[in-house]
Amino acid sequence: MVLSNDLIKKLGICYPVIQGPFGGGLSNIELLSTVSDLGGLGSYGAHHLPPTAISQLIADIRGRTTKPFAINLWVSNRDHFIDGVSRRDFDAYSRRFEPLYAAVGVDLPEFTETYSHDFDQQVEAAIDAQVPVLSFVFGVPSPHIIRACQDKGIITIGTATTVEEAILLQTRGIDIVVATGFEAGGHRVSFLKEPEDCLTGTFALVPQVADSLTIPVVAAGGIADARGVRAAMALGAQGVQVGTAFLATNQSGTSAMHRDVLFSDRAKHTVLSRAFTGRLARFIENKAINFIEQTEGLPLRFPLQSYFTGPIKAAATKHNNSDFASLYAGQAAPLLKHHEAEEMFNSLIADFI
Repeated sequence: MVLSNDLIKKLGICYPVIQGPFGGGLSNIELLSTVSDLGGLGSYGAHHLPPTAISQLIADIRGRTTKPFAINLWVSNRDHFIDGVSRRDFDAYSRRFEPLYAAVGVDLPEFTETYSHDFDQQVEAAIDAQVPVLSFVFGVPSPHIIRACQDKGIITIGTATTVEEAILLQTRGIDIVVATGFEAGGHRVSFLKEPEDCLTGTFALVPQVADSLTIPVVAAGGIADARGVRAAMALGAQGVQVGTAFLATNQSGTSAMHRDVLFSDRAKHTVLSRAFTGRLARFIENKAINFIEQTEGLPLRFPLQSYFTGPIKAAATKHNNSDFASLYAGQAAPLLKHHEAEEMFNSLIADFI
């Protein structure tokens, strides 16, 4: 079956498959370029990068592929009361993490007053570099940003966890909306309500969003094979965004330990937790999550929680200690079969080749 729809035309791709963007350094150019060169849309989660690094990243990507690709940024990249953390508060927070630092054998982090990069400057860097596609989570970009993208011919993708969020994204001028069900791995990117109140599944969310919008809708959450693609299309989506299944491939930026766990029986049991970043996300359960969830005063808000857990995750990954690493995983992880990105991609587009 040969497919052509508004999503494919807007993005300039061959197949209706978007590789989910991974934050926190899990994205890499190898996976992005592989997916883009195969005819999908490769993505790179860049919210943790300073503006100058984003400019260089886009140049480096263009050195690997001539095909369309997306850079993903977080509209809301800090919780509102993170500014101005005092040294006294910082030291008090540090003491709550001491058992975790001791468990992985690293020192507590140094005091800092800066925990995230300026979103507007990140966007400006991406627009100046004329990135083909800009995708956003945790909110709606300002009208100024939307106009700047339109002026440069940059396609915009917004992400919704509810129908209300999807409608707002379309109203503000976003080109494509990803409707992400609560099955998805990674963060629940809600922005109109708390994410705990936005846990609609993909099967219920996608048709409601598709019925409410006139722009292309992409389904995300619980999709790991051609059956998921067929289901998404039947529900009214024009394409799919796939995260965990690509994260599990050898081309992704995650660790071999993480990939091994994704193919193990542990992947059958995932939890929604704020433990690693301060924002709700889906993980494979481990000792770090349980400790943080059971410790009074934790987790902290984002990105302060991420600042404290970052060294823990890095040490755990270095020593192949999955008890203290952040093991992002969606509920479809038990369906995973493919270790190579090309095989994974071809399994998704089986109906179109």
